Amino acid sequence: MTNPAHTATTDVAIIGAGTAGMAAYRAALRHTDRVVLIESQVYGTTCARVGCMPSKLLIAAAEAAHSARQAHRFGVNVPPIDIDGRAVMARVRSERDRFVGFVVDTVEQWPAAHRWLGHARFADAHTLVVEGPESPAGPRRLQAGRIVIATGSRPAVPPAWRAALGDRLIVNDDVFSWTDLPGSVAVVGTGVVGLELAQALHRLGVRVRLFGRGSRIGPLTHPALQALAREVFAAELPVTLDVQDLQPRREGDAVVLRSVAADGTVQEERFEFLLAATGRRPNVDRLGLEHTALPLDPQGVPVFDRRTGQVGDSAVFMAGDAADDRALLHEAADEGRIAGDNAGRWPDLRLRPRRAPLAVVFSEPQMALVGATHAELVASGAAFDIGEVSFTDQGRSRVMARNHGALQVYAQRGSGRLLGAEMLGPAAEHLGHLLAWSVQRGDTVQQMLDSPFYHPVVEEGLRTALRQAQRALQLPAPALEHCLECNA
Repeated sequence: MTNPAHTATTDVAIIGAGTAGMAAYRAALRHTDRVVLIESQVYGTTCARVGCMPSKLLIAAAEAAHSARQAHRFGVNVPPIDIDGRAVMARVRSERDRFVGFVVDTVEQWPAAHRWLGHARFADAHTLVVEGPESPAGPRRLQAGRIVIATGSRPAVPPAWRAALGDRLIVNDDVFSWTDLPGSVAVVGTGVVGLELAQALHRLGVRVRLFGRGSRIGPLTHPALQALAREVFAAELPVTLDVQDLQPRREGDAVVLRSVAADGTVQEERFEFLLAATGRRPNVDRLGLEHTALPLDPQGVPVFDRRTGQVGDSAVFMAGDAADDRALLHEAADEGRIAGDNAGRWPDLRLRPRRAPLAVVFSEPQMALVGATHAELVASGAAFDIGEVSFTDQGRSRVMARNHGALQVYAQRGSGRLLGAEMLGPAAEHLGHLLAWSVQRGDTVQQMLDSPFYHPVVEEGLRTALRQAQRALQLPAPALEHCLECNA
């Protein structure tokens, strides 16, 4: 039982001090200084500790190794490279700790009275019970006028695998604590996390096999782009797709992975570790939501309005990965600001527009999804046309020997407005931003073609796709384009 003497009140309580929680805290403070931020573990965001930043550090090392191996294609002969696994991981951990340190320093500069350490759960819609190291006399109660749930997510791992493999089963969080690179890793899961880590480890000399229960590699939704992704990545990585049954077992310090393919073929292979990249689950199952009347979806996640963060008609708000919406840092920050602002100004809710969707995969070639995906447009019944370019013969891409992949742009029939795009190819992280800005502004294909394109750049591939979309839409070619073509 909680001790009445350990009851406090506040205007806004925020559960979780990650990216979304920190953004919510700053936003709520603009309206009231009675804000409490509750963290159950340690400060430092998922992105800084085990996500965006350490993974990109590992990928950067892998790209350096790959570039050295491919230098002969340019007539540059490099001696056989020697990958120092300890040095690779030392840099990953050192730079990761630096990024985490910036986050921790920021939070610890906030007033101590605003920061509670402990696990929070609902006693009712306005009361939280908080247990943790700061309450040795027993749980504390916090009565809050408004509550923001920003508890993040965690890797979803089959419990049977954990029981069977023990410390030979790892998730992406564990990779960035390594002091050396292992000899072999089985990566299960062909989504963003699995693909990025599998390719990076492979390029760093680790024996890797990537397993997928379906036929997809990465998040691209157009069938032709998915087929191209399978072709490109299978040419570099050992990949086993369409696995019907996957049975791991431990033998000593090794994992033996038995997989059964769709055609009944059985394969067994030994690895030092099994890396489970099998998705993430929102951290809402231990919040005591059953003590509230909040509307929940079939997975038990509170149903909220993306434009306000509000759950139903309650004084509870959702933000970040806990919302099980778009698990990306910039989306978490936006949701945190929206939820925190509305919690702070309650009951004066404001509808906030959301930015154009943008997602990037840091594989090589990279992937980007912008605005509405092909699958979303088809499902919605939208009338649209497609413009496409292959990077196989795109000038700058061939110059760099990175001429793999394709780009598709999706334009609305009638208006010619850009609705979305999907890309597998070089510099997708940069082209993705250009496309996202155009989607958000409501640019038409004509307006994009009227914009400058330098030569020789990868962006000229985008121009080719836009011209094809223009023809599909049966729009007249811009006069300026013709003039430039004649004088080229």
